[in-house]
Amino acid sequence: MTIRVLTGITTTGTPHLGNYAGAIRPAILASQAPDAESFYFLADYHALIKANDPLRVAQSRQEIAATWLACGLDPERVTFYRQSDIDEIPQMSWLLTCVAAKGLLNRAHAYKAAVDKNQEAGEDPDAGITAGLYMYPVLMAADILIFNAHRVPVGRDQVQHLEMARDIGQRFNHIHGDAWRSITGKSGEPLVLPEVQVDEQVATLPGLDGRKMSKSYDNTIPLFLPATELRKKVMSIVTDSRAPGEPKDADNSNLFQLYQAFSGPEQSAAMRQAFADGIAWGEAKQRLYDRIEATVAPLREKYGQLIKRPDDLEDILRTGARKARAAIGPGFEDLKRAVGLGRFAAISGRGAETAAAGKKLPSFKQYRETDGKFYFKLADAEGMTLLQSNAHDSPRAAGQLIARLKSEGASVEETGDRGLSLEGESIGRYADVSITFEKVIDALKALREV
Repeated sequence: MTIRVLTGITTTGTPHLGNYAGAIRPAILASQAPDAESFYFLADYHALIKANDPLRVAQSRQEIAATWLACGLDPERVTFYRQSDIDEIPQMSWLLTCVAAKGLLNRAHAYKAAVDKNQEAGEDPDAGITAGLYMYPVLMAADILIFNAHRVPVGRDQVQHLEMARDIGQRFNHIHGDAWRSITGKSGEPLVLPEVQVDEQVATLPGLDGRKMSKSYDNTIPLFLPATELRKKVMSIVTDSRAPGEPKDADNSNLFQLYQAFSGPEQSAAMRQAFADGIAWGEAKQRLYDRIEATVAPLREKYGQLIKRPDDLEDILRTGARKARAAIGPGFEDLKRAVGLGRFAAISGRGAETAAAGKKLPSFKQYRETDGKFYFKLADAEGMTLLQSNAHDSPRAAGQLIARLKSEGASVEETGDRGLSLEGESIGRYADVSITFEKVIDALKALREV
């Protein structure tokens, strides 16, 4: 099975070494997996929430596009596009806005942090807070759900946004799922609920002062500095006062952490031994500079060529946008029709005739409970819940069982405790004492025949 993986790239600021080691390099390696269909996009609509200088936004978009390509992202292998080139994304954002609960958005970390900061300063809670910041999670949900992405790799600080995207997508499926099934004649749900993927191994590099390398701390080392300026930055890294010949603690050295990020196991082991032997800080910094320069120099050359050819960058991204829109395909029009939009001519189409005839299908509905587990229900054509599933650790596990029930439903058996099993594996229980085994089997047969 091909897994569709989607990664958003924020277009603010200038890329630095921490971005490269912590996000760019591992993402490009992941894009080469044979079972992955990878989508990478420049999140330039999101950039407008944080920046209002048009020249800076434009410059950052170009720099970041050139950076990813220079670092090895293959536009022939992946779909690489600008968010702002896909007109369907803001349209999708509005469809989701109309089902997103305000209470859910009130709990978004970024919005809450801004409110708390205002209150601490004695200001109005919403002073200076834009609707863009408040609606950020909905736009992010649109980015993901319109492509039916299966996985979205994120840092731990972005997990909440992915969970909110799932909640919003689930709400859309619940409200508009029946109409969508009537229009398309398909079973299942309109929107795929994405699986959160947190990579615990992603490196967080220290900056010049030992804190996390971040633009907000002004402690970054820009990725494509000229060699002489790169060396000056490396030589300015803060170290302790241990003299040459005195053993140094590699595990607690921000300089050693940087060296590790740009070295192989053998080189790292040799540097660790040099620390134990009392290497002078100046020599250690020179070795670090040499490792970084060896990695960055060929990338810097490619980056310089790309920056000088903006028309080539434009062609690559426009080609990517065409691929992205082809991946969306007619599915977005089906979503619009499911909410009552689209061409008037569609009213006389197959979906409308099916709906007018009153032909409805049973459906599965997935959701997440407060215990953090994932569940699903099977409802009949009238919406009555027939089956309540057991708990699952991931949405994928729940989805896989749903797929089995659709294809193997005739093999479901009744257990003595009003439960149901599939090939000896317990799958759940009747939702109510009035539900019969025959109703469940009929519903599963109806889905299989679609």
